[in-house]
Amino acid sequence: MRPLISAFLKNWQTYLIEAWALGMFMVSASLFVILFEHPSSPLRHLIEEVIIRRFLIGLAMGLTAVLLIYSGWGKRSGAHMNPAVTLVFLTLNRISREDAFWYILFQITGGYLAIAAFRWTLLNYISDPSVNYVVTAPGQQGYWVALAMEFFLSLIIILTVLLSSNSAKAAPYTGYFVGVLLVLFITFEAPFSGMSINPARTLASALAANEWNGWWIYFIGPISGMLLGGYLYRVWYRSKNNGDCTSMSMHLSGYKYDCTTYEVLGPKRLL
Repeated sequence: MRPLISAFLKNWQTYLIEAWALGMFMVSASLFVILFEHPSSPLRHLIEEVIIRRFLIGLAMGLTAVLLIYSGWGKRSGAHMNPAVTLVFLTLNRISREDAFWYILFQITGGYLAIAAFRWTLLNYISDPSVNYVVTAPGQQGYWVALAMEFFLSLIIILTVLLSSNSAKAAPYTGYFVGVLLVLFITFEAPFSGMSINPARTLASALAANEWNGWWIYFIGPISGMLLGGYLYRVWYRSKNNGDCTSMSMHLSGYKYDCTTYEVLGPKRLL
């Protein structure tokens, strides 16, 4: 218990950034889904093609992610915004257990408070069936297709982050690659699983809406997909660097910047 308290006293401002980051992401998601999907919105009637509306929502969310990742605050926390990402950092020995605990708790809290704010102030908009608290739920293809899609999308995005952030030329653009993937995933994959790849994002909406259809998919799929991606990349990186992973990077913005919670922990044999 004492290490948790010590970590909190040392890094509470960084944890608040994680809450702010996912909260802002959820605010953006809610606003743009309302803008493009709510029946009273002029854009909903102006743009009849569903896939075009999804593309525009995806574009907005991709830009939101990029802005958060490259913001001064995002660079300070590393802009995980996702418990699955934080768990990969933990298994790759790039964040302490105490920091990981607080990151995940604050991500969930920030995401929920963002959706709750809409419930308290714009209930008629956020609760409309066309928006439904931006809940993620399996599509008509069923639970197993949704699980498979969440798994593979999570695997793709974490491998992209690892490959890019460890490339001298590509590292500065890592966050932009993430943004592009979000645009593509939301545009083309959302009908299958709702496109979450983030347990905290799904939990925030589910808590506000009290809707738990297939909630386990958005924990098992993203976490297992990202952990597998981290494991595979570490195996590959060790094979290329004589078993040494201490130089391996993992930054959504491409570089560490002033992120105080990012550490290379443990002896080489554990990395």
